[in-house]
Amino acid sequence: MSKTAQPDPEEVLLYDKDASTKIATITLNRPEHLNAPTIAMRLRYAHLLHLANVDDDVKVLVVRGAGDDFGSGADLPELGALMAEGPEAALREELQLDGEDVSYPPGKTFRGSGATLGYWYADVRSGCRTLQDFKKISIVEAKGYCYGWHFYQAADADLVIASEDTLFGHPAFRYVGWGPRMWAWAMTMGIRKFQEMVFTGRPFTAREMYECDFVNSVVPRDDLEHEVAKYAKACSLSRPTDAVVMQKTFFQVMKQFQGEYMGSIMSAMLENMGGAVKPDGQDLMLGRDVYESGLGKAVKVNDDQFPPGFRLSKSGRAKAE
Repeated sequence: MSKTAQPDPEEVLLYDKDASTKIATITLNRPEHLNAPTIAMRLRYAHLLHLANVDDDVKVLVVRGAGDDFGSGADLPELGALMAEGPEAALREELQLDGEDVSYPPGKTFRGSGATLGYWYADVRSGCRTLQDFKKISIVEAKGYCYGWHFYQAADADLVIASEDTLFGHPAFRYVGWGPRMWAWAMTMGIRKFQEMVFTGRPFTAREMYECDFVNSVVPRDDLEHEVAKYAKACSLSRPTDAVVMQKTFFQVMKQFQGEYMGSIMSAMLENMGGAVKPDGQDLMLGRDVYESGLGKAVKVNDDQFPPGFRLSKSGRAKAE
């Protein structure tokens, strides 16, 4: 895939800060693509979090999406195009090592077939797990779809404020079998409810996520921005930034004691074993043929097999039983 085919990350990942309130905002500004982050957007996201982490003008960070949804996950067309080129193509885009004296591991090896990429996703520089290591207060504004990569951010944020229409989940549970932040989700949601999400693949509503302590507040869509602003203001006024970093360090130590980072590493190992999975019958297996024939169509056909309340798409869920 040509890099020129992708949007300028500075235009679709916006950053703003108000030094007087110490509140900064990252806005995913790609609503026509459900705010799907490209690789370049994720790398910019990691960079912006690093800046906000250091910046003394920032104490609270709000992460939100433009339009009707927070987001439905990564840019799969970009991923599909890279897969069609071969395993090395994704590594080149992700690791940004052009010009360096580097030989990439061969495709049919543990590192070349997926491990290098899987472990990269657990690295804060990749823009996947980055919010977990953020030392200031983070708030995710969730609405509409909160799937995939966006669900990662909700797991790693300190607070999640959601509109009533939000759906939480990860298509990978249904189409792959696991996701990189499984340990964090299980710790936050509770093992019983999270197992239900994994084994059925169904999304959970905002109210369900509130009841299992994943979401802090659920409000009507029209009240969402006001509710987020209320929480952000309260956090910005609470304690000095140094105290916040001390508090965050305590919570980070607690999460690591519970195995949060180990969970990311284990997920990376699972992802590299995906090629060994044998379909039972008509299971949808994500591979080069599916990407080439049309991922969207394949996903829709598969989604329609499930009861409406278990479907991932809003339109599919709206259909009568």
